[in-house]
Amino acid sequence: MFAIADEVLDLCRSVGHEATVLAVLADGLRNGPSDGAVLHQAIRDAGDLTAPLEAWRDVYRAFGAKPQRTPCSAEALRKRAARGDVPVVDRLVDAYNAVSIRFAVPIGGEDRAALAGVERLVRATGDEPFDTVKEGAPVVETPEPGEVIWRDDLGVTCRRWNWRQGRRTAITAATTSAVFLLEGLDTDLTPAAAMLAELLDADSVTIERLS
Repeated sequence: MFAIADEVLDLCRSVGHEATVLAVLADGLRNGPSDGAVLHQAIRDAGDLTAPLEAWRDVYRAFGAKPQRTPCSAEALRKRAARGDVPVVDRLVDAYNAVSIRFAVPIGGEDRAALAGVERLVRATGDEPFDTVKEGAPVVETPEPGEVIWRDDLGVTCRRWNWRQGRRTAITAATTSAVFLLEGLDTDLTPAAAMLAELLDADSVTIERLS
């Protein structure tokens, strides 16, 4: 159901980093409103929220992105937390955002019912469709050639590895089955995955190592 291209792992190694990805698969999820408590606790436990995540910046530069303008999701989220403007969304999104803030680990959440075929981490050809929103309106964009993307058989699910998730596979109030992709560079993701599994209100949770 998931795959990581060797070319992505080799890209990370070319700048001195080893990539690890864990998939937390959850079924029987019960989403709903959040009071924000898990987010606020994660912010208190996170330490320095403003420190740049240098390993991710190295990898972003390696595939042509500009991390000061479009940082990885964990760095962007922690900067928002430092400013006090992290949004409270719902129980599921708040759970994985809390873990991302606490451990400085990029995490993406996808509704498994919306995925088509194998979701894989690859370098883009540049013609894959990406369903997103720009200036409040739905648009379809394409990634830059060579950009690291998550994609399935229908197109891009997340651009610039973990910078921006698409609309098509986003978690919603109706989501009951999801995958949460935890991504690390030179990092043990086990504590983050364990915290996320504990926070999820699910009938079953399994953790798979993808790289």
